Amino acid sequence: MKKILYSFLIVSSSVLSAQKNPSVKFAVANDIVGTVGMFNARKAIVQSSNTYKSAAGLPQGLKKYGFIAEKGLTEFKIKSGYEGLDRISLAQLNEQYGLPENTPVIIEGYEFPDTDMKIYGDMMGNVEVKDYNGKKTVFMTSSNLK
Repeated sequence: MKKILYSFLIVSSSVLSAQKNPSVKFAVANDIVGTVGMFNARKAIVQSSNTYKSAAGLPQGLKKYGFIAEKGLTEFKIKSGYEGLDRISLAQLNEQYGLPENTPVIIEGYEFPDTDMKIYGDMMGNVEVKDYNGKKTVFMTSSNLK
């Protein structure tokens, strides 16, 4: 009985730790993922924005981000000269934590399988390595700029 209970607790903790955060709104600028809050905090660098309500409504160039567009996705255009925000690929993030570069990364409960994808450093909050489906995986919550 204890083994069953213990197994249940392990499975439920991994499921709970990978739950999608409904308060985070993802954004993309220059093919790099950030959050709407991150760009709202830096309004001076934003040239324009376009919000898409669902993954189905994304233009062809943003279709690869459909997995994070359940609640919509905003595309930002950054003013010329301000494109130099810190960024990191998910493969580099994995490397920093001693994991294979091709290990998917979990950000706010969303699994990012393409580790060539880049994120803005401003969105990085708490980063830790946890067990996920039997593999060590980087879990990240965005900063308070959701």
